[in-house]
Amino acid sequence: MNRTLLAIPKEIGLLLIPLVFIWIPLFSKKQKVKIITYYSYTMVFYVLYFLLRAFVRFIITNDSSVFFYHGPDNDIDSGLVPRLLNAIHFSVYVAVAFFYFFTKEYKTKMDQFLSVLLFAFVILLSSKNIILIFIFLILIQIFFYSKIANRFRLRNVTLLLILFGFFISFNKVKDRFLIEFTSNTKKSISHNVSVKKVEGVNNISIYEAWTQDKFTYNDFFPGTSFRVYQFRMFLEFLKEEPIFWKGFGLNASQKKLLEKEKYYNLYPSYGSFNFHNQYIQNFAELGIVGFILLLILLFINIKNALKSKYFTHIAFAVLMISLFLTESFLWRQRGVLFFIIFYCLFNTTNYPNLEKK
Repeated sequence: MNRTLLAIPKEIGLLLIPLVFIWIPLFSKKQKVKIITYYSYTMVFYVLYFLLRAFVRFIITNDSSVFFYHGPDNDIDSGLVPRLLNAIHFSVYVAVAFFYFFTKEYKTKMDQFLSVLLFAFVILLSSKNIILIFIFLILIQIFFYSKIANRFRLRNVTLLLILFGFFISFNKVKDRFLIEFTSNTKKSISHNVSVKKVEGVNNISIYEAWTQDKFTYNDFFPGTSFRVYQFRMFLEFLKEEPIFWKGFGLNASQKKLLEKEKYYNLYPSYGSFNFHNQYIQNFAELGIVGFILLLILLFINIKNALKSKYFTHIAFAVLMISLFLTESFLWRQRGVLFFIIFYCLFNTTNYPNLEKK
């Protein structure tokens, strides 16, 4: 109960912001585009700031890692963005701004430059899931939503952008992908792949995260392996605890994850992480009803996005569905605010011929 009460202030935006949108006048399509414009240029400002910050740090340290991701656990401020800001979350913020510039019908040279800048920044942030979905959305926009007259030109520009992005960050991105399928043991799903390893540290593979009975303090869980382990814990909770209908309660699963950390002998602090999956987080803490409500929200969002054919809305909808697979985005206050503000902005429609009740 105490954990749930403490979590309410950060989640209250999910209730208050929709109420605000009910009472304020509905935005016209032109006004919505203007708001997205302001947001996108603001993100450009942040991108320039973090690139300048990284460049200064590179001059001081001569360490190229300052241009990637958000740094190691023992240094919360050494990467491209601070660890507390979360590179994966920031990738989504930048991706939404990118699609505003990239999908403009008439692009100036400045729009083209900013598209390249934001594209490169998303690649530099090295979030595997977001990069894959990001490139997928670019290709969808080109082949299905751009005008036929511009299709081939846009396709060529995009291919250049993709090649450029991977050229400037290939080794870092490659290492972040390969480490997910690498282990120091023969049980790895892909033990024939090698990446740089820290001496004395065993990279846990997806297979080991799913099947291993006990771990040691030297075991390191790459992102995907850790999420597989968390899903495994969720299934165990379903068997052991009466959470199917009502869940543990908001923010109340953390205590149980800490207990599992001790039981499986994980390195201390792994149990302090949430499920890193919004769907599982909802189910574990709010039960089947909370899980279904989340699916309904996402279904309405993607349905309205496809109906509107406004690609920035489509990109937002797809990015949220994908992001929720790897992050408990709505269990962070900035995640709540980003999601619900854009959700309400995109999914409220102004009908000029009807009076607002």
